Amino acid sequence: MRYREAWDLLNISYDDFIRTTESRHYLTVQTFLSAIYENGFIYRGVYQGLYCVSCEDYYTLEAVMTAVVPSTIAFLTEMEEENWFFRLSAFEDRLVEFYDEHPSFVTPETKRNEAYSFIKGGLRDISITRTSITWGVPVPWDDSQVFYVWYDALINYLTAIGYGRADDEVALWWPHSHHLIGKEILRFHCVWWPAMCMAAGIEPVQHVQVNGWLLVGGEKLSKTMAAEGGVRLSDIAPVDLANEFGVDPLRYYLLRETALGNDGEFSLESITARYNTDLANNLGNLVARVAAVVDAKCAGVGPAPDRDSTLRPAAEAALSSAAEAWERFAPHHALEATWELIGATNAYLELHAPWKMEPGAALDTVMGDALEAIRLVAILVSPAMPSVAQEIWRRVGLSGSPTSAPFAASATWGQYPGGVTVEKGAPLFPRMTSDG
Repeated sequence: MRYREAWDLLNISYDDFIRTTESRHYLTVQTFLSAIYENGFIYRGVYQGLYCVSCEDYYTLEAVMTAVVPSTIAFLTEMEEENWFFRLSAFEDRLVEFYDEHPSFVTPETKRNEAYSFIKGGLRDISITRTSITWGVPVPWDDSQVFYVWYDALINYLTAIGYGRADDEVALWWPHSHHLIGKEILRFHCVWWPAMCMAAGIEPVQHVQVNGWLLVGGEKLSKTMAAEGGVRLSDIAPVDLANEFGVDPLRYYLLRETALGNDGEFSLESITARYNTDLANNLGNLVARVAAVVDAKCAGVGPAPDRDSTLRPAAEAALSSAAEAWERFAPHHALEATWELIGATNAYLELHAPWKMEPGAALDTVMGDALEAIRLVAILVSPAMPSVAQEIWRRVGLSGSPTSAPFAASATWGQYPGGVTVEKGAPLFPRMTSDG
């Protein structure tokens, strides 16, 4: 429930929400792993090793002694039990071949190299069931065992599209999909999961985008940090930040400040600086002064743009760069390109100083060009700031929304209609101070 509330607050849409206790998930997991079993890649064996409860993972003594373990590792206990193993070692060569043939399977490249090196270092078969616990998805061919949580959790992707059930939509969605994951689960998603898919007779997913951590003072934000008297979770919880800065400014900051795939350092000072500089000073001021001039000198009616405007090349460059950046999972570059158009439009206004011009054709041309640039900016910022984009769209007199038409159809110069009412409105982004 807390996750759903957070997604709703942050205006994050989703088509499905899955819990691993749902009956549909049980059916998909059992169908998927039965296929692997029937294909000969699951066998019975005895596992003995060191188990970390907090990580929910097993480690070799060699890995522990050489510190090749996550920083989150806690108390280790030695366990031994008879269970079922996945023959991961059988897929070492196939995974290497798959990575070689699909160089963009994992991004960013540093994470691809990490997964690739792990595979090249040699793969061991892995235990995928437990007898020591009773909760979990039962193994269809052995009622004394349940599947290990990590393995049935991975199969959630197939649960969502109906694998093995009456609502099967696998052909529609798979493998032409993307996973977005945290870097700490890279091995599961970029090594074990594609091998499991191969073993079940389906293609691995098209692409895995690995994301970094949000850091505070160089440390990963965690419940442990809060419990030990460090940064309080409530100080930087999404709910509180959204209430203070607004949902869209928070979304903008998180997408713009750090490249997707890298760790990002969060501070109230940095989000305040982004808010005041990028949003209040640049975007907010652009919309406000264009609306003010149109109100004062164009009777509140926005003129049409010049198809051969000197602002058009900057707009077209921003549209091309932003579209390409979103396509390659680089939102920080997409927003950087968008703000280049905002900067070019502000410079265009400074050059012509329409607030000093007399009403007439020359003034109309300048204002029409600026309004067209703002229309395009609304389209470009809509993935990051959908509510702000909609409000800008409305203020410049446009109907529908920035996303009503496909990007390729709407994101071309010259479509601002002219002859529509422009509204001044309150400041889009009232200035903030770092102390709130």
